[in-house]
Amino acid sequence: MSDITLSPEQAAPRIAQLLAAHESKTLEFKRMGENKVVKKLLEAICAFANTEGGVLALGVADEKQGKGAARLYGIQENPEALDELTRKVRTQYNPPIETIRFVRLPCTLRDGSAGQVVLVQIPQSDKVHSIVDDGTWTRLTAGNREMTAAEIAELSYRRGVRSAESEPVPVDWTLLDTPAWAEFAATRGFSRTRPLPEQMAQLGLAEKVAGEWVPRRAAVLLFAEEPGGLLAVHGTRAEVRVVVYQGKAAEAGAKPNMKKPPRTLRGPLIRLIDDTVRVVLDELAAGVELASSGFKAHHRYPERVVKEAIVNAVIHRDYRLNRDILIRIFDDRMEVDSPGVFPGNITPANIAKAGSRARNPLIAKTLRDFPVPPNFDLNEGVPMMFAEMASAHLYPPQYRQNTEAASEGITVTLLNMERPSIWDEVSDWIDRNGALANADLCRISGVDTLKASKMLKAWVDQGVLVQLPTSAKRYTAYVKPAQPPEQRTLLSSEEDN
Repeated sequence: MSDITLSPEQAAPRIAQLLAAHESKTLEFKRMGENKVVKKLLEAICAFANTEGGVLALGVADEKQGKGAARLYGIQENPEALDELTRKVRTQYNPPIETIRFVRLPCTLRDGSAGQVVLVQIPQSDKVHSIVDDGTWTRLTAGNREMTAAEIAELSYRRGVRSAESEPVPVDWTLLDTPAWAEFAATRGFSRTRPLPEQMAQLGLAEKVAGEWVPRRAAVLLFAEEPGGLLAVHGTRAEVRVVVYQGKAAEAGAKPNMKKPPRTLRGPLIRLIDDTVRVVLDELAAGVELASSGFKAHHRYPERVVKEAIVNAVIHRDYRLNRDILIRIFDDRMEVDSPGVFPGNITPANIAKAGSRARNPLIAKTLRDFPVPPNFDLNEGVPMMFAEMASAHLYPPQYRQNTEAASEGITVTLLNMERPSIWDEVSDWIDRNGALANADLCRISGVDTLKASKMLKAWVDQGVLVQLPTSAKRYTAYVKPAQPPEQRTLLSSEEDN
């Protein structure tokens, strides 16, 4: 936990932005003179950490109680409550929330006196937090609610605190004594005379249930010849489907535009990865015949990037979900859909720097001990993908997350088109300054307004930029997919560091 005080000059634009914002899923206003205010604040902090993160503005009344500076009551309304809050923030959460930041903004209060507003900045956590003797809370659109036991369990899975790979499944041990296990055991130097359940238990791949060793789901995925078949009764699918399309979109109808029937790949994970990589690289090497011109288009993705996208999908998918990994190859791109959302606080916006996080550490750890491991478990794969695509003069990998319960998943898209040199400057400008307008692109690139409009439209069509909703066409602005919302200045700022 840290406590920072801004200068009046730094605080002024923050106050103006705060008063112009609306209470939302990531922002809550709270006067310090409210009844039981500390209890409510602890619940709000817990809820923000368990949801998407957010800002708690202390000493500011909500919009129903006034307008403009008339809402600024300051922490001076009840300074003892702030002292109590800072003490309890350190002791009342299980596990502790360690990255909370208090930012003090000097300002003129509603009565003309000097005072302070405090922004409590709470990032989204990679854990699930509870308040001692007061439950586990989640954030709604504008408010907080205590979670049920089922919701807590679900959040634990989504955050990666719990993983389906560790659940015991009643599968006969003889079905795991396979060539994949023999290959792994030989590499590790295990004795073939020692009982298989004991060796699996030593690896964390088995647990005792009613006095008997039972394999965990990870063991079945890693070593069974047909993991999907054995786990189907437990609601898990474990195959990969590869579909090659003619054109740039999947066309529904009586005659789908698939070049050939979808291919389904299955087997223990080490073989599943190897087979999938081989099949996909063969398809990419064959290229695609463009119906419009008769010419053949060649896919130019670096082989290491293709393999890493497949490895990540297999290792980090959510094995609770009854869906296959789906790989789609189009004329202009390749897409890898993996069931499950990002674990912890990984997002499409930060994955390039943060890298992936192991949802299934047992699987990741075991795979690296095969004779030819598909992964080294060093968290360098995703940054490598971005670097390799840049070296090949291609657009960076595009990550998209679908959080709808019926089809939640992550899609990584590799675009089969050369990246213009101006894109690097545009991407860097957006990272540093936020939304980009036509006039900004004109200044960066030296092109006229018409050409800038065409470039922006092309980037939107390619999915590397998205247009922000606005009622004024003249002030249309663009950001990269999953760019943090306009409140990000409230959440973090270089001047605070």
